[in-house]
Amino acid sequence: MAVNLKWVSLFVLVFQNSFLALILRYSKTLPDKYLSSTAVVCSECLKFFTSMLFHVIQRTREVKPPERYSFKMLLNELFGKESDCIKVMVPAVLYLIQNNLQYFSASKLDAATYQVTYQMKIITTAIFSVIILKRTLFKHQWVSICLLAIGIALVQFPTGDSGSKNSDNAMGDKILGLISVITACVLSGIAGVYFEKILKKSKVTLWARNVQLSLFSIIPGYFIGVLLMDGEIVKEKGFFGGYTRWTVLAILFQAFGGILVAVVVKYADNILKGFATSISIILSCTISFFAFDFNITLIFIIGCTMVMYATYLYGKPVKQENETSYTMLEEQNVEEEIEFSQLELKEIDSVSV
Repeated sequence: MAVNLKWVSLFVLVFQNSFLALILRYSKTLPDKYLSSTAVVCSECLKFFTSMLFHVIQRTREVKPPERYSFKMLLNELFGKESDCIKVMVPAVLYLIQNNLQYFSASKLDAATYQVTYQMKIITTAIFSVIILKRTLFKHQWVSICLLAIGIALVQFPTGDSGSKNSDNAMGDKILGLISVITACVLSGIAGVYFEKILKKSKVTLWARNVQLSLFSIIPGYFIGVLLMDGEIVKEKGFFGGYTRWTVLAILFQAFGGILVAVVVKYADNILKGFATSISIILSCTISFFAFDFNITLIFIIGCTMVMYATYLYGKPVKQENETSYTMLEEQNVEEEIEFSQLELKEIDSVSV
């Protein structure tokens, strides 16, 4: 049974990692242009209602008769003195900006380059874990971070002719896409580590935290992103202007993909997750080659190989010589499992992509 669950976990991880990037990219290449700000708000609304449903179900089961779980208890858990809801505003806004950047970068980069470059979130998460959580990284993890950085840099080399005007425009788009992905990865690292720090110091359930995160993303996302920044376009074309079935599919993947991954990720160890990332990168490159006329060069292949090996190396367990070191390693691995599960509930970086 455990073996079957691992295979199911592998399939889900590969499916989520591969097709989110591909669907985002394809939805942004269609003639009907939709607003990323409205798509992000729709995704956050779906996350809000889903997380609220799971939270209420969980708490209803936990509250024993003669007590009943009430609306007053729900409000107290979400916005009471011990909820730390004010602190959640910080990662919520960071995630909001990150999600908008993901849509933007998907419109500027091909799916394969986007998929590989977005693995930079491993670097940013690791660095901010050391700075904020005082976590210790082992030598092989620092080596993997260096390899990952080199591999991502190689992937950015031009894959087509550089003499034409169209090629110059494509290079400009690639630079903008690269900047947006790097920014998204930095925000993902800060928000994820900060979110984990909040969870460690609180008794609020993970589902309640995700309700807060979604709510505090919806409010600025709608009033600032939709009404203030894109208000004129919304008045002209409507909130759902330019939406297609691929737009809806992208929103569904962003909303439920992370939750689905979080459910199965407990059955997948770090090696399996690294293996899933490698398969998803290969799959994205293959589909991009046939569906989007993506030109795969030798340098791109070398860069992808380095990224895939670095991802595997980062999650590789290490045998320690003494029992104390081994215990410390096990505690760190447990913390990392919790961190990635929590990040997948909210993100897309992550690994969703």
